[in-house]
Amino acid sequence: MVKNILKILFLLFFVVVPLSADNCENPKNDFDGLYCLNKLYVVADKDLNDSYKKLVGKLDSSMKNTLKIAQRRWIESRNNECSWKDERGFYVNMQCATNKTVDRKNYLDERIRECIASGCQAGKLSE
Repeated sequence: MVKNILKILFLLFFVVVPLSADNCENPKNDFDGLYCLNKLYVVADKDLNDSYKKLVGKLDSSMKNTLKIAQRRWIESRNNECSWKDERGFYVNMQCATNKTVDRKNYLDERIRECIASGCQAGKLSE
């Protein structure tokens, strides 16, 4: 009997409650929506970092430096377009940041495919 009660409590607190708190298909309020957008951003950012590392592995030192400079410019651009600060605080538009991150990951993936197919082109790395 006690074991059954413990099993029910375990399921309730460690399975059912987390599932209801993680319902990103239908967020209940703005904070739930922000939580879900943040989860998407974290995945997109990890994927971007993976693509960046993969591309760096295919480049010579000069091309690596070109890509590094371009990536820093891209980060600055993303930050300028997706975040702002005013007298009430600092804000980040997570949807904007996620979209820009996915777009950049796709761009880097195109450069990876290009490197494999016909060789890396330094001019395209500076974008």
